[in-house]
Amino acid sequence: MSARPGTIYLVGAGPGDPGLITVRGLEILKTAAAVVYDRLVAPELLNHVRPDAVREFVGKAPGQAARTQTEISALLVRLAREGRAVCRLKGGDPFVFGRGGEEALAAADAGVPCEVVPGVTSAIAAPASAGIPVTHRGVAAAVTIVTGHEDPAKAEPQVDWAACARLPGTLVIMMGVGTLAATAAALVAGGRDLNEPVAVIERGTMPAQRWVRGTLASIVEAVRREGIGNPAVVVVGPVVGVLSPMPSPLGQPS
Repeated sequence: MSARPGTIYLVGAGPGDPGLITVRGLEILKTAAAVVYDRLVAPELLNHVRPDAVREFVGKAPGQAARTQTEISALLVRLAREGRAVCRLKGGDPFVFGRGGEEALAAADAGVPCEVVPGVTSAIAAPASAGIPVTHRGVAAAVTIVTGHEDPAKAEPQVDWAACARLPGTLVIMMGVGTLAATAAALVAGGRDLNEPVAVIERGTMPAQRWVRGTLASIVEAVRREGIGNPAVVVVGPVVGVLSPMPSPLGQPS
């Protein structure tokens, strides 16, 4: 079904590889009259946008933003009220640290129809592309996904690292490279073993993908030595060592 005029579609573009967008997401992208897209959306996906469609880049980078979240939400509502089908193209999944919930609420408050088109989240896809299953029978029966980059304006942090340290299974940390040293120290202080396996996957599923593996004791130095940076996903837990690194044209482990 093609995109309907006057509707906002929150579309997950997937983790980076343009082939990992869903069939429904690609259909909306091709038929929308306006596309509002993020910094981590694969540029190749924009080749599918209608020539006559409005294009608006609203990407955010650490320490800077093209538009505030309030401005982005207002833009989506305005474009929809002008009678356009609006594709809000977001990296990963709109509801996994994508602030899609805020945009859906803005649409509801404005009385504008909104449809969420889920996407493949890098929390699962990036580890998988490096040969790491976030759950594995007999090794990890649970996975916890947290952010490593909370809003500094918050009065108190919402991530309880001591509680995370006590949780069984796999811990996946999004946007956590800049705070990795503090996070590793907090997890050890909370009871995790210094020898707990850790992997950091940079640009997962993309041609420039690379990753490093280590332990809570060694991973900070490994990341520094190899120059690993964002966007990246951190995986903590025994699943990191379940498989040997998978041969892949997308990258090799450091």
